[in-house]
Amino acid sequence: QVQLVESGGGLVEAGGSLRLSCVASGRTFSNYAMGWFRQAPGKEREFVAAISRSGTFTYYADPVKGRFTISRDNAKNTVYLQMNSLKPEDTAVYYCAARYIRVDIATTNYDYWGQGTQVTISS
Repeated sequence: QVQLVESGGGLVEAGGSLRLSCVASGRTFSNYAMGWFRQAPGKEREFVAAISRSGTFTYYADPVKGRFTISRDNAKNTVYLQMNSLKPEDTAVYYCAARYIRVDIATTNYDYWGQGTQVTISS
């Protein structure tokens, strides 16, 4: 089992920034690709960003490219999502997820999920 705990969400004005963190425990963190997903009210959960086990490869959804950056620190068992130039449409609950070995962008392919952290962007 892998336990994931997100933090860093909050309420910010449009154009602002937030940095989300997700701390993992339970298994060898570097064996897992990590992803960030989000779910807005009334919508399905969607892919935001993903990173390979070593951090060499990163992937982003089109709406966040150039604004969000995913990174990880395997020594701290932590994955981050730096979010800049935030927009009201970024408002959602943000989840981190872990997938054994292979990075992926599909929600259904992730094995473990955190409880989520709320991000609200005011216009």
